[in-house]
Amino acid sequence: MTEINHAERAHAVLSASGASRWMACTPSAALEKDIPDQTSVFAEEGTAAHELSEIFLMYEIGDIAKATRTRRVNKFKKENEFYSQEMEDYVLQYVDVVVEKINEAKARSEDAVILLEQRLDFSNWVPEGFGTGDVVIISDGLLEVIDLKYGKGVAVSAVDNPQLKLYGVGAYSQYEMLYDIDSVSMTIVQPRLDSISTETLLATDLVVWADNEVQPKAELAWEGEGDFVPGEHCRFCKIRSTCRARADENLAMAKYDFAEPEEIAADPQLGLNEIGKILFQADELKKWAEDIKKYALDQSEKHGKKIDGWKLVEGRSNRRYADEEKVLEKLTGNYDEDAIAPRKLKGITAMEKTIGKSQFNNLLADLVVKPSGKPTLVPETDKRPELNSTASAQADFE
Repeated sequence: MTEINHAERAHAVLSASGASRWMACTPSAALEKDIPDQTSVFAEEGTAAHELSEIFLMYEIGDIAKATRTRRVNKFKKENEFYSQEMEDYVLQYVDVVVEKINEAKARSEDAVILLEQRLDFSNWVPEGFGTGDVVIISDGLLEVIDLKYGKGVAVSAVDNPQLKLYGVGAYSQYEMLYDIDSVSMTIVQPRLDSISTETLLATDLVVWADNEVQPKAELAWEGEGDFVPGEHCRFCKIRSTCRARADENLAMAKYDFAEPEEIAADPQLGLNEIGKILFQADELKKWAEDIKKYALDQSEKHGKKIDGWKLVEGRSNRRYADEEKVLEKLTGNYDEDAIAPRKLKGITAMEKTIGKSQFNNLLADLVVKPSGKPTLVPETDKRPELNSTASAQADFE
């Protein structure tokens, strides 16, 4: 069996992983499709975990020999920067769950079918819709789709999960002519959160959902039509920072317009019911503000765009020792070691207080560096020189 490059797997415009978003906010998909995907350390780590799990599973289902598994795992350990014993332990927890389900399927059917990294086509309901199922198992009456989620931020449930349901209906439509399938079981394994969730639906119910819920919304999304609807699904949207509908909703929240009766509104103190409402809204406002800040910094720093009323400057930074061993060498003999390094070398400010600023400068001035601060956006009234400006160049020269 050929190894699959997980990082280069194709992605559909109306992807299964983005279904919760484009089904809720249909026109967002058209605006997102030409924006390049941005990877992250977390996504790359997840890709690595999938690659490692595939090696172990290929051995478990007999696609590769033990010697091949060992060679590929050793190669993975050597070449993949994300490998750790912790990752392997978590991946093996996932593999154990899959093997258990494989054994159950074989108990039902001697000729049970096990497929790894299977392309699943659900284009009967979603234009050009397809995805990749980590594991697909087919036995008498039951089709199973199993998905590994390596993230540890938030537990993801398989119950009423559009991504898993699209995988399920896609797998069913591909194999219903070959196998007698009554039910579709969809499982998410999230080993780092010790979370396993499963939803099992009648195959006919899954098709009804795809016909009535998915297809109409997919057609709108494909054409870029429908209404923009902000919500929790905005979290991973590529246009979340510039979406006007999201901005309008958050700005309306910020106005704190709860239409309370006049006698309550006249009270100089907020009531607990009002505070409860504000707490719900504050989290979303904070997320929106953070997205706006990140977008503005990216446009200014990486694309040279000017944000009205703001400028890019060098952020604050702290001094640090260039070489702690050389600092200890210079001070040992002149100062009590417990005074300068009771458990570890004292920080710069504490060291100045211990030996005095004058002695600190005489002995350690050449061993202290102040790295450049990260670029940051500040109001134009800030006294720091703007980066990539004449004032900034002059400050660097001085």
